[in-house]
Amino acid sequence: MATDGGKGGRDRPNARARAAQLREQQRKQEARRRFLLIGGIVAVVVVIVGVMVGIYATKSKSDKKNATVTAVAPAAAVSQVTAISASDLAKGDSTKVTALPAKVTGSALTFDSKPGLLYFGAEYCPYCAVERWPLVVAMSRFGKWSNLGQTTSASQDVFPSTPTFSFVGARFSSQYLGFSSVETETNQLVNGNYTKLQTPTAQQTELLTKYDTKGSIPFVDYGNKFVTIGASYDPSVLKGKSFDEIAAAIADPSSAIGKSVLGAANVFTATICETTGGKPGSVCDLPDIKKLRGTLNAQ
Repeated sequence: MATDGGKGGRDRPNARARAAQLREQQRKQEARRRFLLIGGIVAVVVVIVGVMVGIYATKSKSDKKNATVTAVAPAAAVSQVTAISASDLAKGDSTKVTALPAKVTGSALTFDSKPGLLYFGAEYCPYCAVERWPLVVAMSRFGKWSNLGQTTSASQDVFPSTPTFSFVGARFSSQYLGFSSVETETNQLVNGNYTKLQTPTAQQTELLTKYDTKGSIPFVDYGNKFVTIGASYDPSVLKGKSFDEIAAAIADPSSAIGKSVLGAANVFTATICETTGGKPGSVCDLPDIKKLRGTLNAQ
């Protein structure tokens, strides 16, 4: 009995040690399971966050792709085309104009109680891109521009990516002439269609329908006295030029671009003078403008 008791006395510490070792192993296994569980949860969260970020990034890229490519026009370029002297303007070649504004009849068109000029176009349109340059030049003789944009025509159209101004957000202040404009679409294609930009008012749509039965753009209405439809000079003259290069060339009446754009601007100036009743005289009574006014009225 004493011997058995002695043996039992020696085995109990070993049993306790084995039990402690087993508990330690179980604790480590439990800790490992918890670690793996937490790690799995973290991994799932990371995947979910990654998917959400990917979706947002894709949407952001899509939004940027669908957005109109319009920036603020450089002040230097705006100054170049809106501060051309009367003597340099007179050197423009009006024979480069492919079609004179056509006479129309209708009740007087006014904006802000002033004779009105309506421009109807779209940013993708290459002919609109061409027409905005002389319009900006001519209208600057009657008032002041602010917030003019810079954009290009669509890269997929004829005369691709023609640099130009945008009238979206632009303002024109004048004591002689009111101005209203609409750019119906951007220059970005989505599923084969250019994305919508501005919605024309009922008045704008009515005038386009009345005087431009085919709905062609650009369409410009000068007080319901004259209208122009399409580009007024050869669009190819601007081919391969950057926005700044075109602005600089317009300011040089000896350049091919200057002759064409200033020639069209002079015709537009004379047309605006017919719209404003010959005001201001400092512009409308200039010899070259008076001559063009006579040509317009002789149609």
